[in-house]
Amino acid sequence: MDFVAGEIIPINKPYTWTSFQIVNKIRYHLSRKYGIKRFKVGHAGTLDPLASGVLLLCTGKATKRIEELQSHTKEYEAEIMLGATTPSFDMEHPVDATYPYEHITREMVEETLKQFVGDIAQSPPLFSACKVNGKRAYDLARGGSDMQLAPKQIRIDSIDLLECELPKIRIRVVCGKGTYIRSLARDIGVALNSGGYLTDLVRTRIGEYKLENCITPEAFQDWLEKQ
Repeated sequence: MDFVAGEIIPINKPYTWTSFQIVNKIRYHLSRKYGIKRFKVGHAGTLDPLASGVLLLCTGKATKRIEELQSHTKEYEAEIMLGATTPSFDMEHPVDATYPYEHITREMVEETLKQFVGDIAQSPPLFSACKVNGKRAYDLARGGSDMQLAPKQIRIDSIDLLECELPKIRIRVVCGKGTYIRSLARDIGVALNSGGYLTDLVRTRIGEYKLENCITPEAFQDWLEKQ
């Protein structure tokens, strides 16, 4: 493999790591191996710190493919806690409100999930990297803003209910670029006349790149030496 010219490296991002930390770690090992101080490495699609799974890194001229890779279909497995909400729609922040969930049944969940399949409008979380007038939305949120971000058109190809142990459910989502699974968790809660936030998220696929074929950051140095 020619990492200097350009390669795509599928990484299994661990829970709590940022995408930026992954890029820095892989760049460090590549820089040491090839003696290049500023080794060109970028990632194709951020994963939140509280998510794990497939993160594609591009080196050298392969960084020109980042936009193309970001447009590939993605697959996630997500666990959602119903009956409550958080400001960030995940566990980064504590619960700020609770709602009844005793009325929810498995049949209700299955019917509700259907309404999110197709081309839909979705409002991104305020705690996100979206830009508002040149500023990152999460900076506005941390500054105390409670504004709502404008909805964006996204595509969800399918949602399957994997587990239903109320008030928790686990789903598989196949979707297009720009989909926030955190927002989907919130919207599912609202549609069920309750609340909802994300308690676990794993990206299992980006295009043809699957989780089972990814390299962990801890194993990368040994893997690199064998290439």
